[in-house]
Amino acid sequence: MKLFAKALAVSVTMLLAGPAFAQGPGPGGWPNKPVKIIVPFAPAGPTDIAARLIAQKMSDNLKQQFYIENQAGAGGNLGMGNAAKSLPDGYTILFVSSSYVVNPSLYPKVPYDPYKDFIPLTVAATAANVLLVNPEVLPVKTPKELADHVLKNPGKYTFASAGTGTTPHLSGELFKLTFKLDTVHVPFGGAGPAIQSILAGHTPLAFTSLPPAVPFIKDGKLRALAVANKTRVAVLPDVPTLAEAGIPNQEADTFQAVLAPAGVPKDLAGYIQQEVVKATKSPDVTAKMEQLGLEIICNTQEQFAQQIKDEIAKWGKVIKDANIKVQ
Repeated sequence: MKLFAKALAVSVTMLLAGPAFAQGPGPGGWPNKPVKIIVPFAPAGPTDIAARLIAQKMSDNLKQQFYIENQAGAGGNLGMGNAAKSLPDGYTILFVSSSYVVNPSLYPKVPYDPYKDFIPLTVAATAANVLLVNPEVLPVKTPKELADHVLKNPGKYTFASAGTGTTPHLSGELFKLTFKLDTVHVPFGGAGPAIQSILAGHTPLAFTSLPPAVPFIKDGKLRALAVANKTRVAVLPDVPTLAEAGIPNQEADTFQAVLAPAGVPKDLAGYIQQEVVKATKSPDVTAKMEQLGLEIICNTQEQFAQQIKDEIAKWGKVIKDANIKVQ
């Protein structure tokens, strides 16, 4: 009887201890339950797609579910504000685009402090901004030809973007300021609708994030005059940068980056950063991202923190100089 009682006690102890075997290899056994990744935009955009690729790979690597929760609204402010209020336990992560560094200058008030409310982890990848024209409406082949043509036809042309305050919109404003162009910005609710507008000829030119434009460029329906990148992009090696086209100081991209709520322990934040980088740099994820026109970055926490400071200052100046207001 005593032996039975002892065996039963051991069995119960093992059952109670069972969940410990599900703990992850990170600090404090992280992750030992599903991890939520907030994407502050609607599904199917570049940020959502990049986040899903990385989340799936992290689920595979860490044997725990990493799932996306889309919280679209207010140009990303809704989801970023909610993430700022999340428990700093590593089970809520924020996956953002460059709106994180643009919105503090664009909106009178944002529901997060970009310096204090989050721990920068890494910029996983970036998407170059691209200057597009409909070749049937605007038969120009270089950015300078476009600028000359628009200058000769003041007020005639409009340009599309994914929305007011997006970095493609700000790229367009920077281009306008450089050449003092008289052209009106037409904001859309994402890169997809902006591209559909230029395909239809409603807006004959556009600045958009590269990934959703790639198939239309390759089949000749849209012409990419230049990318606003420091270097050419692998998916379109024949398209020059704006600097190569003779227009310097126009570099602009849309980053896809990961942050954790402030208060996450330093060792855990570092571990999450390592796992995001590991997932992003896995051959299959890298290949899929490059096919979409995304460039793998995976910088350090310190480098990302400095980038946040630099880009807030950079885009704040463009927003002020162009007198951009949220409608």
